[in-house]
Amino acid sequence: MIGKTKISLMVTATLFSSGQVLAEKGSVALDELVVTGTRSETPLLEQAGNTGKISEEEIDLIRPDHITEVVNRISGVNVQHGNGQEHLTSIRSPVLTGGAGAGSFLYLEDGIPLRAAGFANVNGLFEVNYEQAGGIEVVRGPGSAFYGSNAVHGLINVLTRAPSLELEREIDLSVGPHDLYTAKATVSDTVGNHGYRLNVLGTSDGGYVSDAGYDQQKVTFRHDYFGDIDSFKTLFSYTNLNQETAGYIYGFKAYEDESLSRTNPDPQAYRDAKSYRLSTEWERELSDSSSFRLTPYLRHTEMNFLMHFLPGDSIEKNKHSSVGLLSAYTKELDGGHKIILGTDLEYTEGELSEVQYSPNVGPRFLQGVHYDYDVDATVIAPYIHTEWQVLEKTRVTAGLRYEYTKYDYTNHTDSLTFGPRYLRPDSREDTFSNFSPKLGVVQQLTDDTAAFINYSRGTRAPQTTDLYRAQVTPSQTGRADSEEIDSVEVGVRKVGKGLQYEITAYHMNKRDYFFTDSSDQNVPDGKTQHTGLELGMFYPFNDQFDIAANVTFAKHEYDFNKDSAGIEKGDYLVTAPKRMANIRLGWNLTSQTRTELEWVHMSDYYVNDSNTAKYEGHDVFNLRASHDVTDSFTVYGRVKNLFNTDYAERADFGGGGDGDYRYFVGEKRYLHVGASYRF
Repeated sequence: MIGKTKISLMVTATLFSSGQVLAEKGSVALDELVVTGTRSETPLLEQAGNTGKISEEEIDLIRPDHITEVVNRISGVNVQHGNGQEHLTSIRSPVLTGGAGAGSFLYLEDGIPLRAAGFANVNGLFEVNYEQAGGIEVVRGPGSAFYGSNAVHGLINVLTRAPSLELEREIDLSVGPHDLYTAKATVSDTVGNHGYRLNVLGTSDGGYVSDAGYDQQKVTFRHDYFGDIDSFKTLFSYTNLNQETAGYIYGFKAYEDESLSRTNPDPQAYRDAKSYRLSTEWERELSDSSSFRLTPYLRHTEMNFLMHFLPGDSIEKNKHSSVGLLSAYTKELDGGHKIILGTDLEYTEGELSEVQYSPNVGPRFLQGVHYDYDVDATVIAPYIHTEWQVLEKTRVTAGLRYEYTKYDYTNHTDSLTFGPRYLRPDSREDTFSNFSPKLGVVQQLTDDTAAFINYSRGTRAPQTTDLYRAQVTPSQTGRADSEEIDSVEVGVRKVGKGLQYEITAYHMNKRDYFFTDSSDQNVPDGKTQHTGLELGMFYPFNDQFDIAANVTFAKHEYDFNKDSAGIEKGDYLVTAPKRMANIRLGWNLTSQTRTELEWVHMSDYYVNDSNTAKYEGHDVFNLRASHDVTDSFTVYGRVKNLFNTDYAERADFGGGGDGDYRYFVGEKRYLHVGASYRF
């Protein structure tokens, strides 16, 4: 058992990215394993559906300061950089905001959600130590039967770095523009049956624009125990963020105006956030063909921030604490079949308040307490996942998840409505029941190539903010319901040596889409459809040069009419580019030196529901290099925005200003350098 597990750790440490191989410094191509689809290591060729992966080696080459630098290298993914560590996510979707942005994507650490399902954070990925991760996996489209609420358009699973087999100590220091300093430290070892790893990170950033910046700290401690029958993985994670937040700048193409691009119209804005997580995964081998896994966990998050993106600059305070249990029984059957039975349980206590201290802003944004409530949430989710080897080269996957969600809501304010905007429901209980079926077929074409077709349904109970921080109109006549999306995808993938690729086409239909339209009204019953083609490929020309390309073509459309917002069936959704690409040319200058030229392409996209205003898109180039001076000393650097392009990380529309165009500005060209020492 010990030897088997150590080999597994070694394999995990050398996984390659996005269905591709990172030919870093002469490394050899390996068939890829992924863990997110079935919560255990599975060959990529056996997956009915798609999982993009960023490897540990790729993370070490990128040395990211923001999550966008990592996950946007995967086809179908577009995470937009806000200010500081803030972000908004798109996975086979437009870039979503508000409750839709928080609730449509599931963020996990080693398979455990970073937040409770009804209490998601639109900026949730700053609550995990992706900078020192052992890998990041992205499932595009609805998750499997293993994952429930929020895995609607996709999920991102940050994998912690496994303990080293021998003593490993490393210190990494880097410096960038506008007083950006990062320090990372790692110590790891395996002694007998016990392995451990401690990762610590601290970052201070003076901010690209005036009166903005952040300090953050992250700690991850992992302990593994390997026994003959039982194995344990205990994980503790802590994050802290103190951010002075810059708001949008206003005016058509304001990002091209040097006098505006470095200004902060909301110098008083801030965001303070903390999170703690503790879990222990216990796996017992019951026999050669069966095992049992039990994972209890604790979670606490709290956040305090100024809502600078709305008039009135209200202050929101929210926090929640959870206790949960993941359980699964796995049985391998004769003939290559497999059955996994499991249940996920979670109980959460949460609270939220929103207060506007500034004077009234027009008739709608009023001074005073807007909301003050508690919500206790219970989730019970049994599931079954099965795999059937129906023919020698044909494998069928079928699964079903049932998820029951109960919210017990208590209102602490003294009236049903506050002004013409704020609806504060009376205390009540709400329950939701959702079924998520999945069916997929994988046909192996050759030893290294397989085709697949996959149907899956993603569901989510409404976010608690969708239900209890509602607006007076139209929420008095229509309440948020569970959102559903049906997805069909077909694809073919090739792994191994030489040319590697994955080509996938998909179509999805979504119902009961709850969103805020361009007229600042909540829509509880929207319908949308999503069609796309994704290409990921890697090709090594020789030992020195290689190329990787991740390209996306997509069409995200409204599938209903709403006259008040100017929405017509067939219109594009807001922030839904038709084309995205990330293309990288790699050069192993020597066996100790790796360089990479990256081209990031973003096509134009509409920024309002009526499709009358748009952002024209951009092309940005980045250059990275890493050199091992000795076996224990590495220097690295990168030039971001190599050609000093004027562009916007995010374009938006609304909130006032010249023509209501507003932007988060992309940074000008800068140099970032660092060094790491292992001893």
